[in-house]
Amino acid sequence: MILGGSIPVTGTVVFVGQHTVTAVRQNDPRHRPHPERRRKAVFLDRDGTLTEPRHYPSHPAELVLQPGIEAPLLALQQAGYALVVVTNQSGVARGFFTAETMSAMHDRLTLLLAHHGVHLDAVYACPHHPEGTLPAYRSACQCRKPAPGMLHQAAHDLGLDLTRSWMVGDSPSDVAAGQRAGTRTALVGRQALNCPRPDLQSSTTYDVLRRLV
Repeated sequence: MILGGSIPVTGTVVFVGQHTVTAVRQNDPRHRPHPERRRKAVFLDRDGTLTEPRHYPSHPAELVLQPGIEAPLLALQQAGYALVVVTNQSGVARGFFTAETMSAMHDRLTLLLAHHGVHLDAVYACPHHPEGTLPAYRSACQCRKPAPGMLHQAAHDLGLDLTRSWMVGDSPSDVAAGQRAGTRTALVGRQALNCPRPDLQSSTTYDVLRRLV
């Protein structure tokens, strides 16, 4: 795992923003918060959840926020939730865009939300895929959802209580990742036949987030 936006070929890419120093310190057991002081979090999928659905967006300008999500995200932040993006970005492994472009897209996402007073505590991105065309990123990793690796890593880095947290996404893999990590789960959109049953489901991200506040 690499902090601060560096691009590894193995492990999760992490963009931590203002929490870079804190996250590094918390990897040392002496600086991890006591379990009773661990924060609750809302883990957020990116494409189709925070941003409007696109087929492999490959340019920062293609990221457009879902309607109305700024106010409930701000309310969740003010209620003490950490806001953490956990996103599969196999377009890197497939050669559709570079890891540097992915970093630029997350810079844009961070700025779009910051304009409304919403601060992302971290963005965790998995660039791998077991059938990727780029050998460096061709991997059956533990970070790609439905595996819970990104959620576990965020909990470790940022001192989060998974049992008090939510995973919000628009696909069965999001629900499965949350359940495997021990969070409650919320599904945006219609529930597919093969989707694990979420704790909460609604047609829009706005409505899901509003119901979490």
